[in-house]
Amino acid sequence: MDFTIDSEQKALVKAVRGLITNVYESSEARREATATDPGFTAWEKLAEMGVLSLPFEATPVEVSLAAEELGKVIAPEPFVEAIVLAGGLIDALGTDEQKKQYLDAVAGGEILPVLAWMEPGRRWSADASAVTFADGVLNGVKAPVVQAERADLLLVTAALPEGGTGVFLVEGATAVETTITNDGGRAATVTFGDTPAVQLGEGGDQTAAIEIALNRARIAYAHEALGAMETALTTTVGYLKTRKQFGVTLNTFQALNHRAADMYVALELARSTIMWATIVAADEDTTPEQLATAASHSALQVSVAGSHIGLDSIQLHGGIGMTAEYSVGHYASRLIAIQHLIGDADFHRARLAATVGDHDVFDPIG
Repeated sequence: MDFTIDSEQKALVKAVRGLITNVYESSEARREATATDPGFTAWEKLAEMGVLSLPFEATPVEVSLAAEELGKVIAPEPFVEAIVLAGGLIDALGTDEQKKQYLDAVAGGEILPVLAWMEPGRRWSADASAVTFADGVLNGVKAPVVQAERADLLLVTAALPEGGTGVFLVEGATAVETTITNDGGRAATVTFGDTPAVQLGEGGDQTAAIEIALNRARIAYAHEALGAMETALTTTVGYLKTRKQFGVTLNTFQALNHRAADMYVALELARSTIMWATIVAADEDTTPEQLATAASHSALQVSVAGSHIGLDSIQLHGGIGMTAEYSVGHYASRLIAIQHLIGDADFHRARLAATVGDHDVFDPIG
């Protein structure tokens, strides 16, 4: 299997890296961006470069390359939330008229769509129960909803009167209570009270399509996490090579070298799994079940390796790693936030365990 990217993909990586590292050239620049609403500053530039149109015009491979570069500087732009997930649902479910109305505006950065799917007291389920749709209006509560206050268009999953879950479009003001998250982002509790809404697509139960969109987003999030893990490890190794203690650099101590080596092994295992998941997502013959399995494997590695690398990078830095002025703590925060968005290790282990009986027993001898 060939994991090498072609010349056009290399050019995409170079372009995105050049743009995003220029905007967020330091940890301080990112902190300044997240301290003021809406919490990100490179959205229009990404639109001009064509990055926001990738999910609609390219393959999951190109989407993953862009997400990984954003992750390397933990750019606060809601690329996966708005473009891959919400935009992907519009592309997958929308009528021709809805696609014409929204997709070009989304790709051009003119409209920020956000999917409101998570509900209080429930864990990463594609179906809805806390918000209901009847007689043209929505009622209930969604939380947390990433960047809900900034969103121009909310895509809301809601329980249907006849059973199942649909996706509904809401434009304009709703009751939104926003908080700043641990990684500097924005999340909100959104309350719907007889809120007018229009169904996305032709109607009916759309749970399966929602699950597919969530799994594609999980793989894109995994690439963002992969970029963050790589930078956290690089920063930590650089610190061990330059920081002196007892007259020698920290990499002189074998125990610390072993810790860094373990972080590297975790990173490369995660990279292999996440790249495989992207290849699965890019294959037109992939079934929804295969996509779900690949997404859970990649998300599981994000949870395990992300916690390992994020927390060890802080510990190997010592006291400076705990400060808001230093970068590694922000990388750990973002890695933890991604876990809460895509599902933690327990959730994905349970999903994978539920499919064990679908596979044949492998006999290594005969």
